[in-house]
Amino acid sequence: MTQISLIGAGLAGCVLSIYLARRGFKVDIYERRPDPRKVANSEGRSINLTLSTRGIYVLKQIGLYDKIMKLAIPLKGRVIHSINQELTFQPYGKKDNEVIYSMARNELNVALLNEVESYKNIAIHFNQKCTGLEFESRELKLRDEISGQKTKVKTNTVIGTDGSASALRMDMLKRKGFNFSQYYLNHGYKELKIPAGGNQKFLLEKNALHIWPRGEYMINGFPNIDGSFTCILFAPLQGENSFESLNSPEKLLNFFQVQFPDAVSIMPTLVEDYFSNWTGSLVTVKCTPWSVDERALLLGDSAHAIVPFYGQGMNCAFEDCVYLDECIDKYGTDWQKVFQEFEKLRKINTDAIADLSVENFTELREKVSDAKFLLKKKVELALAQKYPKVFISKYSMLAFHRIPYSEARLQGRIQDRILDELCESIDEVENLNWEKVDELVKERLIKQKNFSEQFYQATFLYPGGGGMPVPAPI
Repeated sequence: MTQISLIGAGLAGCVLSIYLARRGFKVDIYERRPDPRKVANSEGRSINLTLSTRGIYVLKQIGLYDKIMKLAIPLKGRVIHSINQELTFQPYGKKDNEVIYSMARNELNVALLNEVESYKNIAIHFNQKCTGLEFESRELKLRDEISGQKTKVKTNTVIGTDGSASALRMDMLKRKGFNFSQYYLNHGYKELKIPAGGNQKFLLEKNALHIWPRGEYMINGFPNIDGSFTCILFAPLQGENSFESLNSPEKLLNFFQVQFPDAVSIMPTLVEDYFSNWTGSLVTVKCTPWSVDERALLLGDSAHAIVPFYGQGMNCAFEDCVYLDECIDKYGTDWQKVFQEFEKLRKINTDAIADLSVENFTELREKVSDAKFLLKKKVELALAQKYPKVFISKYSMLAFHRIPYSEARLQGRIQDRILDELCESIDEVENLNWEKVDELVKERLIKQKNFSEQFYQATFLYPGGGGMPVPAPI
């Protein structure tokens, strides 16, 4: 039985181990943290997850869809909270089944770990921190996080699913020809909480992502199955009204009472949460090559960490697993061919979603309450309804279909230019010049060479999310 070592038992590591185990490989997973099922959850260090079509596709493939969806809350759109406490609902899609799902990272990780342990050919080694890989001798370097003991483990093939601070990638960085870049936003994030009301009642609309956009500042609120909301405050790391300067309860409360008056009224533990929870960074990581011949591969955030503003980080990593599995199906255990083909298929798309996610940060915190932006969204919906197989919103392409991210970016840019041109001379969607609309759509969309038959085929919805029809479990 061919043995493979994975670094990291997070979401991507668990899902990938299941794909590999189903193909008959023996999988050893080395995880730095203790078993999250046996220790208290560390709150304040992660952003709630949103599951969409790409992730749903994977869960159906590995037979976990029904189990995992019990942890999820459907989100039909976003509710925008203005500074004067007015609410505006913006639907995500034009159909009832075009929804995304909110879930807590730790709950999902625990469910995946339980499934992983049902496979006899997967072994998880907790409290084992990977400190690097000796490529020539193929020895994985580990340190026990409890005893401090250092060991080396002989391994044939290693796949790093150890996140944006990947130890495997750090050793690959020492090799000639390895290209690496990281870009930090000037903003960070901090986890806050809106508790459930009496009888676990939701104090805000349950089936929506709540956004308080304030230009340089923003709060996102995600519903949890216990009736609470996990809220993420995004703010500058330095400067006026930043994480650095909001350094006392008085300053914090004054800031919230001005910027987020309806939120602060339902956050009884605001001060405690703010000063006890960790301040996270927002980083984009890109690198190449993702592999060292047949010996090592990077996958998920270790290869392409992205910021969370399209909710695609987990979905993208899960989709990595699908593509790698298809490459294994094609090339078997010729790992060098498998890894090279995998990167060829994925890198152009992971680069695309990384760039799109940074761009969407500006939209979420600055534009979602702007009148011109709202008009553009109404026009976008009108065009999507009139040309359902031709004009698909960028968000829908990313969230409700399995269209490659690079194609969605290209198509989205063409459509953005069409929308900008149409909205220049109108104030209401009813004033659209449909003759001009027809002309622009035919000239710029239908005639585009990139708008291929494959693009059309990737747009059919399936129950529960959208995208390509789901194959039978492996």
